[in-house]
Amino acid sequence: MNRARTFVYSNARLLDRKRYEYHFEGGSSEAVVTILRMYQNPDGGFGNALEPDIRTAISQPIPTEMALLIMDEVDAFDPEILEGIVSYLKQITIPITGGFPRAFCSLNADPHAPWWTTEEDHIGSMNPTGSILGLLYKQSVLTSFYKEQWFEQSVQLVWDNMAKIDTKDYHDLIQCITFLENTPDRDRAVPMLRWLDEQLQQHGTIELDPEAGGYVHKVLDFAPRSRSYCRKWVSPEILTQHLTALVNEQREDGGWPIRWPALSPGNEAEWRGSITVDRLLTLRE
Repeated sequence: MNRARTFVYSNARLLDRKRYEYHFEGGSSEAVVTILRMYQNPDGGFGNALEPDIRTAISQPIPTEMALLIMDEVDAFDPEILEGIVSYLKQITIPITGGFPRAFCSLNADPHAPWWTTEEDHIGSMNPTGSILGLLYKQSVLTSFYKEQWFEQSVQLVWDNMAKIDTKDYHDLIQCITFLENTPDRDRAVPMLRWLDEQLQQHGTIELDPEAGGYVHKVLDFAPRSRSYCRKWVSPEILTQHLTALVNEQREDGGWPIRWPALSPGNEAEWRGSITVDRLLTLRE
């Protein structure tokens, strides 16, 4: 723990240092939100490399999703930030079909990881639409937009496309889980969760080998917390194996590595700082 603390304070962004303080040293959620606000643009969306692989200052859907995830993590949905996010999402909702694109082509002009290069941005994508809507349902600070057309169209897009996703794609599965856990439409959610359970139990969907290399998504990616939806599909024996492997992944400098190519040394340090806080939270539980 001491080595990890030293790594975070030596390398991590101020945002992740405040996340660490909140979780492990009695810091405040307000401090996290104050720093998070610095990544928000006048249009209400988030950019400015909040997602370290997307270096553009311009607002993008994925960093906006990340802002919601961070507020959820520290249990502090800020009303002003939410008002900005809702305003931004209303502006970027795809006409007629609803939903938000995975990314806008505008990010191509700035440094970015190659997997974020974007050739079209006029189609609503499950990732990140599902998670954004799920998190907007989860919070109760601002709810007046639930009946607005852009929101209802986007919700319908998720329902219409859920059964069409690549069920081996971790990112789409997580989007579905977040949406289904939080949608108030339980009559539709319950049968879809049964379908989702079948997909999650298919061989290879959740990587059970704790030593598997490369860009794979293992047990602790799907179930980083005891309350995670996918935790029920993981036996105590398998969970112990993955926790042991996670401990062994810690580097000599105290931080945890990333499993994909870094864009730059600074990019790697930002990711490792964020991930190290995530790993500590998992190990604490």
